[in-house]
Amino acid sequence: MQQIAIQGIPGSFHDIAAHQFFASSEIESICCDTFEDVFTSMRSNPEHCLGLMAIENTIAGSLLHNYELLRDSGDRIVGEHKLHVEHALLCLPEDDWNTLTEVNSHPVALMQCRNYLQRHPSLRAVEAYDTAGAAADIAREHLRGHAAICHASAAELYGLKVLENCIEDNKHNFTRFLVMADAECRSIKNPFGFPNKSSIVFALPHEEGSLAQVLAILSFYKINLTKIQSLPIIGREWEYLFYVDLQFDDYHRYHQSIEAVRPLTRELRQLGEYQAAL
Repeated sequence: MQQIAIQGIPGSFHDIAAHQFFASSEIESICCDTFEDVFTSMRSNPEHCLGLMAIENTIAGSLLHNYELLRDSGDRIVGEHKLHVEHALLCLPEDDWNTLTEVNSHPVALMQCRNYLQRHPSLRAVEAYDTAGAAADIAREHLRGHAAICHASAAELYGLKVLENCIEDNKHNFTRFLVMADAECRSIKNPFGFPNKSSIVFALPHEEGSLAQVLAILSFYKINLTKIQSLPIIGREWEYLFYVDLQFDDYHRYHQSIEAVRPLTRELRQLGEYQAAL
């Protein structure tokens, strides 16, 4: 059985994404409180435990700290998954609109349902550590008058009812997750299809046109740059690390492009090669 370290509990969006990505396999979710704990779990069993971690959302943007965790860990990306995020309002079976006074969820989920909550001013929004965790707390503590915003599938897991489904403000709400493996694990190599995407990170000299030169070379080799994210280098004022996602049709040409840009960069590292999610 494949073990997958995730942040969150059963019914969380990480758990849903893991089961979707590994739909053809039997998996065991290793539930962690924090993203740091995800990497700790992977290190404790590097031959058998993969990790799955959100990296960006189409509404909330990039999870900047997770870029740093991935780079510092030395682990590699072996896959990605895109999840359509749908929120529901869950409560105890005996509760209803006329008894609810409070709604609990992760702050990002509350933000993604802001317009919906504004239409229900009687509900006081209170932040929780996790979407499914809010539902589990309501069920475990039998919190009358409380509702949770999470995925509708958590209702069956925790004995709650779905008061309303698809309450997110924007229906084009997607989160991209990375599937990660220990860098030294040899038993997992391109297990999810031949790679046509790569994530790299590099620094650049503080010189005019340094980034433009890199982009020009990638364009010359017909490499599609799908995302670029800059983060400051702590202790080196006004210098940045660039996290770049590249997509390609020709694997050999992609490697040629990396060797061509390497002399123009500092600390260039490939974070992983994998098959792009549809």
